Amino acid sequence: MRLAQIIEEDDIIPELKAKDKVGVLEELAEVVCKHDPLLKKDRVVKILLEREKLGTTGIGEGIAIPHGKIDILKSPLLAFGRSKEGVDYEAIDNKPVHLFFLLVAPENSSSLHLHILARIAKLLKNNKLKKKLMEAKSKEEIYKIITEADKEISI
Repeated sequence: MRLAQIIEEDDIIPELKAKDKVGVLEELAEVVCKHDPLLKKDRVVKILLEREKLGTTGIGEGIAIPHGKIDILKSPLLAFGRSKEGVDYEAIDNKPVHLFFLLVAPENSSSLHLHILARIAKLLKNNKLKKKLMEAKSKEEIYKIITEADKEISI
């Protein structure tokens, strides 16, 4: 599954307002909740925070990929957020996080969930791409950068 199949321009926040981990999760959870009227922001945030207790999803180098599984979902949902200032997200390298991909997936979708996480991780290994994401001027430009780069990934 390509990222373009689960993210739209409106799922992108070019400049997050949040200054901490919980705030980022709340802001991005609002985005994914727009896709399913049964999905509630508080529940999404709770599930994501429970996942964070297992170990931070701040994977270092300014990147976090918060993710979780939700039983009522029929298909995965993805949101992207950027903080030029950076957020203390308790990342493994203790550096501020600037780029966030939030993924929520159906409870019974372990292989798909892992496949999407792998695509995102592979995408973000490209330093030129990360630089482009940081410099992009609009959510339209960010969307184009993500979807074009995703076409090049083979997983």
